[in-house]
Amino acid sequence: MTIHSRLLAATVAATLAAVPPPFVQPVAAQNLPDLGEASQADLSPAEERRIGESIMRDIRRDPAYVDDPEVNAYAQRLGDELANARGGAGRSFEFFVIRDPQVNAFALPGGHIGLNTGLLLTAQTESELASVVAHEIAHVTQHHMARMVAKQSQLQIASMAAFALALLAARSSPQVAQAAAVAAQAAPLQASLSYSRDFEREADRVGFQMLENAGFDAQGAPDFFERLQRATRLYENNAPGYLRSHPITAERIADMQNRAQEAPPHRHVDSVAFGLVRAKLRAEAGRPEDATAHFRDVLRERRFANEAVARYGYASALLRANDLPAAAAELARVREAGLQHPMVETLAARIKSAAGDHAGAVAILAAAYSRYGDDLGVGYAYAAELQAVGRHRDALAMLADLARRDAQNAKAYEMQARSYSALGKRTEEHRMLAEVYVLQGSVPAAIEQLQLAQRAGDADFYSLSAVDARLRELRRMREEEIRAKK
Repeated sequence: MTIHSRLLAATVAATLAAVPPPFVQPVAAQNLPDLGEASQADLSPAEERRIGESIMRDIRRDPAYVDDPEVNAYAQRLGDELANARGGAGRSFEFFVIRDPQVNAFALPGGHIGLNTGLLLTAQTESELASVVAHEIAHVTQHHMARMVAKQSQLQIASMAAFALALLAARSSPQVAQAAAVAAQAAPLQASLSYSRDFEREADRVGFQMLENAGFDAQGAPDFFERLQRATRLYENNAPGYLRSHPITAERIADMQNRAQEAPPHRHVDSVAFGLVRAKLRAEAGRPEDATAHFRDVLRERRFANEAVARYGYASALLRANDLPAAAAELARVREAGLQHPMVETLAARIKSAAGDHAGAVAILAAAYSRYGDDLGVGYAYAAELQAVGRHRDALAMLADLARRDAQNAKAYEMQARSYSALGKRTEEHRMLAEVYVLQGSVPAAIEQLQLAQRAGDADFYSLSAVDARLRELRRMREEEIRAKK
C-alpha cells in the first residue's frame, strides 16, 4: 500500500464515509455534552448543503446509484422516522442506496446519507439496519463536518468536496482515489484524526437515543456486530468495510450489550417493506439463475421469516430470468397468502408488461394508484405504462406531481421529456432535459437545452418567459461555479 492509499484509508476512517460501529463506547459516554450547535463559523449550514449537493450530482450519475423509487423510498422513510425521533426534526435529509456488496454506509455534508446494498442485505432485522442509519444521522445533526473544519481553518471548502469524491471513488478504483485524495490536499484532514474519537463517541450516544426514541430494538446494534465479527474469521483480509476500518473487539460488543440492557425493553416488529426491499435487492444481485436458485432453496428449506415475502423475492428473480409463467404463478401464491403492499402490485404490473400486456399492466396500476396514490413506486410505474400505451397527456399529469414530490430525482424530468417529445412539444422537451442536466451537475448542458428551447418555435409567451427566467438563473449558477473554482 502506497503512502497515498494509507492516507486515504486513515482520513476516510476519520471523516465522511466508512461508517464506524454504532454505539461502541462505554455507557458512561451517554453523559457527554451535546456539542452539535458549536463551532459552525467556518462552515455554515448553507456551505454544507452546497458541498453535499455538489457531491450528490456526481453520485446520481454513477451507475452504482440505485435509481429505484421503491428502494430509495424505503430508505427515506426509515431515515425520516429516526431523524424525527431525536434531533433531526426541521432538517432536510436525503437517504439513498448504492449498489455495492460492501457492508457500509456514509454521511455526506448537508444531510445526504448513503446505504450500500450490502448493508441492507446483511442486516437481518430492521433494528440492525436502523442502528447504522441512526449513527450516520447523528454525524449530520451534530455538525461534525463543520466542527472538523473549525478545527482546521486552513482547509478549503473545495478541498473538502474533492476529498469526499475521492473516498467515493475508492469503491471502484483505488488508483483514481489516490490521485483525487492528493488533489484534495488530504493532509490537513489527517491532522484532524485526534478529534474523530470525540465525534464518534457523540454519534454513538445521539444515535442510540434516536434508535430508542423511534421504537427500535436496542439489541439490534450488538446483534449486528457480533455477526460481522463472526464473519471476520471467515473473511480474514476481505472482512466487511466496518470491521476493516473499525475493528470490533469483544470489549466493544460488551459495551453495546450493556447499553442495550440499560434501555427500556422493546421488541420492534419488522415492517413488510423491509423484507420486500431486501428480497428485491437479492433478486437483482448476481446472475439471474443464481438468484432463482437462492430463493428456491430458501423456500424448500423454509429459511424465511415471512413466506409471502420470500415468494415475492422468488417471483422477482423468475421475472428477471424471463420465466414469466413461473413468475406469475409465484406471484399468485403471494396474493393467496394475503400479502397486500404497493410493491406486490408493481411486480404484478412488471410481469404483465414483460409479457407484452401493457393494457393489463395499466389496469393493475390504475387500481393500485387509487389505493396507494402517495407511493412513488406505484406512481412511476403507472406513468411508465401510460407512456407505453401512448397516453402521454395522462402520463404528464402524473409526472408533474412526481417531479414536485421527488424533486431531486431526474427520473420524473426524463420521463416528461419523453412524453413531450412524443407529443411534438419541443420547447417543453428541452426544458425538462435542462432540469435533468441540472440534477446531474452539468449546468453548461442545461443552458444549451434552454437555448434550444428558445429556438424551438412552438411555445407561447408564458412558456418562453419561464425559459428565459430559468436560463438567467442557470447562467448565474454557472458564474458562481466558475468563481468557486478559482
